Amino acid sequence: MATIIIVGAGLGGMSAAYELKAELGQQHDVILINNKPDFEFTPSNPWIAVEWRQRKETSIPIEPYVSKKSIRFIASGLASLNAAQQQLELTDGQKLNYDYLVLCTGPELAFDEITGAGPDAGGTSSVCTLTHAEHCRDNVNKLINEPGHVIVGAMPGASCFGPAYEYAFILDKHLRDKKVRKSVPMTFVTSEPYIGHLGLNGVGDSKGMLESELRQRDISWICNAKTVGIIDGKMEIDELDDDGNVKRHHSLPYKHAMMLPAFRGIAPLRSIEGLVNPRGFVLVDDHQRNPKYPQIYAAGVCIAIPPLSKTPVPTGVPKTGYMIESMVRAITHNIKAEIMGQQPTFKATWNAICLADMGDTGAAFLAMPQIPPRNVAWFKKGKWVHLAKIGFEKYFLHKMQIGDTEPVYERFMLKYLGIDKLE
Repeated sequence: MATIIIVGAGLGGMSAAYELKAELGQQHDVILINNKPDFEFTPSNPWIAVEWRQRKETSIPIEPYVSKKSIRFIASGLASLNAAQQQLELTDGQKLNYDYLVLCTGPELAFDEITGAGPDAGGTSSVCTLTHAEHCRDNVNKLINEPGHVIVGAMPGASCFGPAYEYAFILDKHLRDKKVRKSVPMTFVTSEPYIGHLGLNGVGDSKGMLESELRQRDISWICNAKTVGIIDGKMEIDELDDDGNVKRHHSLPYKHAMMLPAFRGIAPLRSIEGLVNPRGFVLVDDHQRNPKYPQIYAAGVCIAIPPLSKTPVPTGVPKTGYMIESMVRAITHNIKAEIMGQQPTFKATWNAICLADMGDTGAAFLAMPQIPPRNVAWFKKGKWVHLAKIGFEKYFLHKMQIGDTEPVYERFMLKYLGIDKLE
């Protein structure tokens, strides 16, 4: 019997637990560890912030569903990892040994790198977690009662830009519904070198389309924006030129700000030499396996992907949902191969399918693979995307409840469209 432990029960971790158990069967032990008892559908967090959703609609308890598949669940955080001895310790004091470890921890949010930033410091709001989105909701309600300038965007080193655009458009719609938009100037402040860069050097006509959407909603923007601090109710921003020199300084007072932070690896992993890069992200090879500790696999936001190109303000590469699912599929097949005495050979395609809500419309992109050069780069908008994202939210939560990550009809549909998870 092999023991496989998955740390983290987000999109990647939940999917990994279900897929590994389905592939390996009852003769092997699959353990899922998470620092909270619930699975949270993170893409819905911008809706939480404007009260279009409540916590109970976008989260489910983990244990009742995974236990039906004979997956052991432990609601505890990771305290430390001894990679050489293949042992981990949890915050509740438990020590567990593993044959294979799958890290799907997600990131640590590096608000502390910008003075005054983040919900704890009180300077900016966030939609990175469900709890943060609820805190953001409270700030939005205050904004409606006392309208003023709004700033939305992403700070230096950020790698997840999509939710910032989503939130800006969703908040715009919410404020119009509340009849206060005319009293709320909005500025989009981003570390991207241009609107629609997305950490991916753009996808299709993302630049032109997103610039157009911002203009139509009277949202101004500042690119190459290096947020340097939140001081006395103002956001201090250095706008850089293409050579990285300060082009202009902005001191923007605001009533409400939602700024996505840079990410880094979680603290228990950051000091393990050979496992992580200087930012604490897990190093993996083409098979999602760590080169120094081959018993450790990783997927999702916690893995290290080098920036695609140097930008005046640092930007990272996003890890989108379907891309993460493809990583999980490769990990599942590679661990199964190793247990059977074979070498891991499976590679994830890292294809990306993204649905971004804009309140009353939406934008969708397909990038195959996500990182250029690409075989396919497609970007479209329309009301259908807004409806599709609502449907996908319900569908994905349903999959996490029944424990089937890719029902047969989904598999056939993606195959028909030529979208694969494995190379």
